[in-house]
Amino acid sequence: MRDKFFLDTNILIYSFDASQPDKQKISRDLIKVGLEKGIGCISYQVIQEFLNVATRKFAVPISYDDSRIFLLTVLEPLCEVYASIDLFHRTLELAERWKYTFYDALIIAAALQNRCTILYSEDLQDGQIIHELKITDPFKL
Repeated sequence: MRDKFFLDTNILIYSFDASQPDKQKISRDLIKVGLEKGIGCISYQVIQEFLNVATRKFAVPISYDDSRIFLLTVLEPLCEVYASIDLFHRTLELAERWKYTFYDALIIAAALQNRCTILYSEDLQDGQIIHELKITDPFKL
């Protein structure tokens, strides 16, 4: 695995989900490879979505102290895409052309902006190629 890849929020969420051990392991492996090899990335949007879910919607929400640790050690090192007007313009183009919701198109735009060739997501269309980006459901592998 050498290509740069983008992790959708659901991958980070599954890394905490002990009720689905197969998905948890795959998610943790992707995060580990992304961090260790420097080929994984996320956007500011993924950080926002993850922290909201983790601190409010997990069966046992993670504490703010543990959230800060995860932010510092995992989310911050992976985050390479931040909000910009250009990103929003690209998002609107993608949403219109590919018929994704705004927030799904924002994930795709962030992955494309960061020159990723793979977008790991369970929620988007597995196998679809958008420009040079292939959407892949890692749980179907």
